[in-house]
Amino acid sequence: MNRSRFAIGALFVLAAVSAAAFAAGVAGKWTAPIDTQIGVQNYTYDFTVDGEKLTGTAKSQFGESPIAEGSVKGDAIAFVENLTFQDMPIRIVYTGTISGDEIKFNRKVGDFASEDFVAKRAR
Repeated sequence: MNRSRFAIGALFVLAAVSAAAFAAGVAGKWTAPIDTQIGVQNYTYDFTVDGEKLTGTAKSQFGESPIAEGSVKGDAIAFVENLTFQDMPIRIVYTGTISGDEIKFNRKVGDFASEDFVAKRAR
């Protein structure tokens, strides 16, 4: 019985360490061309991670926005970009899956668009 408790405890610690390593691994600059209804937007994301909290900036040719409501849990990433485009506020909700030097994202742009794209770690 002591061995099974030890094994369960070791698995829990390993899972926690792996999740923290995944989260820390997303910190830094990422780039992505996104094919949108108004043409290709070239984005640069600069992510900072503290535990499971994600902050940073999202920057395109239309401006720069702070990342809000960000989280990294295991290989899952999510955040919000509050963009102002042509004097109109737009809430863009991102969800994605981290896999090495790529993140497969879906983003919902307000109530009018949904876009899938891949961000790559900047070198």
